[in-house]
Amino acid sequence: MASQFGAVQLAHEFLSAHVKEGDFCIDCTAGRGNDTAFLCGLVGESGRVIAFDIQQDAVDSTKKLLGEKGFSERAEVYCVSHSEVDKYAEEGTVSAIVFNFGWLPGGDHTINTRRETSIEALEKGLKLLRPDGVMSLSIYYGRDTGTEERDALLEYLRSLPVREYTVLVSEFVNRPNDPPISVRVYKGK
Repeated sequence: MASQFGAVQLAHEFLSAHVKEGDFCIDCTAGRGNDTAFLCGLVGESGRVIAFDIQQDAVDSTKKLLGEKGFSERAEVYCVSHSEVDKYAEEGTVSAIVFNFGWLPGGDHTINTRRETSIEALEKGLKLLRPDGVMSLSIYYGRDTGTEERDALLEYLRSLPVREYTVLVSEFVNRPNDPPISVRVYKGK
């Protein structure tokens, strides 16, 4: 049986089409570091990536992966909430921002992103994007607070001004349980 196409592939295809050598990108939810490392590969040696996670385990995993791939010099990883993103970048300077809402893969599922800080991070992230910047969101839900966060995120995204943003939402409608929702945001398009 072929492997299933998923939210990670959608996000990486989207980012590959928009991120180039020398860009500045942010991974707001570092997790195990896979998106951070992917962005490092896209921005190349002249680019820069910043990653955030509230769990030290995630920060350590991300730093380890970046070291293994030789990307440590082009990335910074911080153990802080994604809602602090605006303290690390100037408005209008970021090419792409990545979010994976939910919980740390293989981690404690009682520690997860929350509606309040996620909406705050999203609002701040949109301001940080350059005029032609993009944002990729993967919304994992189904746990205690997952559906509440999912609903709040989607409601917020629907409210974005059409003249400033284009928002595309993709759902896996033939997958069981609670498959992730993939969102792509284009600023200025």
